[in-house]
Order: sequence, then C-alpha cells, then structure tokens
Amino acid sequence: MNKDTEHLAQKIVDAIQDKKGHGIVVADLSGIPGTVCSCFVICQGNTPTQVEAISRSVGDKLRIDEGVKPIAAQGLRAARWVAIDYVDVMVHIFLPEERRYYNLENLWADAVLTHVPDLD
Repeated sequence: MNKDTEHLAQKIVDAIQDKKGHGIVVADLSGIPGTVCSCFVICQGNTPTQVEAISRSVGDKLRIDEGVKPIAAQGLRAARWVAIDYVDVMVHIFLPEERRYYNLENLWADAVLTHVPDLD
C-alpha cells in the first residue's frame, strides 16, 4: 500500500473511531492481482443509526480534512451494510449480522489484515 493510501485509510479509521465504530480491520489488497482497489477498511456499528453516523463521519472527515469525496456510496438508506468507494480505498460499514454473513475478511484470504484495537 502506498503512503497516500495508508494516510487515507488512517483518516477513515479515525472517523470510524470518532463514532465508536468497532471491529475495525484494514485489509491491504495491494499485493493481490486484479483487485478493484488497494485497501478495504471494514468495521461495524451496533444499529442502523450508528452505521449511518459512522458513514457520515467518514464522509465529513475526508471532505473537510482531505478535500476528498467518494465516487460512490451504497446502502445508506437501509444502513445495514454501507459501502463507500474512495477509488483506492473501499469502506465497508456493517451491522454485526451482515458482517458475519458476508465475512469479507476471509473472502480476501490473501490480503494482509491489520486489526485495529477498539477504543474504550
């Protein structure tokens, strides 16, 4: 993962932690041929309201601090699994049951996974 991607991923992690998102995993996909991006940032919220708040926090922080807007965002209406596309970084914000079902961390078994400790 290049420095710009690492910086963007860290800003996303900070925004997630601002809204008490947990179970954060940064999946480095840069060494896997044919992937759509270099990095996934995966996390979860406990309720649709929290998933929505985390999504808003990520969008606000990147727009204000970095001048970056996503090229797409899906799932905001139901707020059960929100995917936000920042080209090199994809953000996935899940409710717990959806996260278990889709299991993105194991789907990309070749990725280098970094588990970010939850804040107390």
